[in-house]
Amino acid sequence: MTDRYAVIGNPISHTKSPMVQMAFAQQTGQDMDYTAILGTPGGFKEDVDSFRRNGGRGLNVTAPFKLDAFRYATKLQEGARLAGAVNCLLFEGEEVTGANFDGVGLTRDIKHNLGFPMKGKRVLLLGTGGAARGALLPFLEQEPSELVMVDRTVETANALGEQFAEYGTLVTTGYEQLAQERGGYDIVVNATSASLRNELPPVLPSAFGAGCLAYELLYGKGLTPFLRLAKDAGVQHVADGVGMLVEQLAEAFEWWRGVRLDTAPMIKKLTVPLV
Repeated sequence: MTDRYAVIGNPISHTKSPMVQMAFAQQTGQDMDYTAILGTPGGFKEDVDSFRRNGGRGLNVTAPFKLDAFRYATKLQEGARLAGAVNCLLFEGEEVTGANFDGVGLTRDIKHNLGFPMKGKRVLLLGTGGAARGALLPFLEQEPSELVMVDRTVETANALGEQFAEYGTLVTTGYEQLAQERGGYDIVVNATSASLRNELPPVLPSAFGAGCLAYELLYGKGLTPFLRLAKDAGVQHVADGVGMLVEQLAEAFEWWRGVRLDTAPMIKKLTVPLV
């Protein structure tokens, strides 16, 4: 019998997940079907219950349901617990395990695909939203010399610093304090929502160090204001989040099916020029 999987979100018509996951299934000879579900606001539990009754084995979860998925899970992986959000579910009988692969996919893309290992490097993370929270543990596990998280609301960043203190050294600050620093970072990741509004996060060109990688979580939009700022500052290595998307879907696929795949062809297929 064909195993059923899906992605749930609202809106969902733009999603690349079915194309990616079905290509993974074909690549590895897996007998599975993968569809998109337009989730009902306020009706996440009912939608997922229905999917499970009809043989659903697992779900990718996108906005705005990651907090609903967190609450729906009966068991959480450590990364999901710390992030406070779930982007992937596995159904095994009555048990529902929640995971968060956003940060794992992001870290893998930066380290393996783009060739920027974090160990011993200065890393700057802009924003404290769900994507940024999901990245903290995987980033800290890479042992950067310094991981700095910046947000407009310093208190929010400070609370996360305390929460993650046992996992490594996380420096938290505000944009005003960041502007007073001297010397740039080796990796700067924009995890704010500014690019969705075609706006620039309040970061100065001085944040980008020599040989820096500037990484934008939004994908498929070409040069966002953040990436344009980086390029204007002389940064030669810029990337958007297409690799993160594919890698986190590959993590989910491996979790569900026990098969690791080659992500490079799909990343190449989905990549748009950053011009």
